Amino acid sequence: MAGFRRSSDGVTARFARPEAAIIRDLVGQVAELVEPAPSPGASASASVSARAAELAELTGMTEDSPEDARLPDDPVLARLLPDAYRDDSDAASEFRRFTESSLRSAKMRSARTLLDTLPAAGGRVRLSSDQAEDWLRSLNDVRLALGVRLGVTDDFDALEEDVETSDPRYAYVQVYQWLAYIQGSLVSALS
Repeated sequence: MAGFRRSSDGVTARFARPEAAIIRDLVGQVAELVEPAPSPGASASASVSARAAELAELTGMTEDSPEDARLPDDPVLARLLPDAYRDDSDAASEFRRFTESSLRSAKMRSARTLLDTLPAAGGRVRLSSDQAEDWLRSLNDVRLALGVRLGVTDDFDALEEDVETSDPRYAYVQVYQWLAYIQGSLVSALS
């Protein structure tokens, strides 16, 4: 893979089938993780007025929204959906109540864009600026998730040096770096 390059109508790259499969699988896993769970009242949503549904989507609040929204227990989900106020749990909870649904939806839209534009069999990818932004967001989410599982800190080089080829994390470290390369090439192509 040579990375992304600027083209006359956006940016392009070519992915081999295994590369496309890895990206699609990881993005799919993250999308599954952040996908909002159906609310208990989802079957009754047909009876909800269009205005109420629109308001609920805009605010992220429904009748089923928790009054005390908390940081997720799963460390990956907590990294993908962080608290806005780390030193004020009440403010963080209130902010989360109003924003988590829309944040999850935005992450899902970005993942869908990436999955819709990356052929499962590999091949050429041509992205508009908006699609490229969605790719950047989605790749970043995957890297954040991998980073949590790998224990990535500011000193990634030390982790990379400590992980031997026999270590089960070795392949994930390589994928993490490869995704950083793809992101970097996409940022450069957009600049």
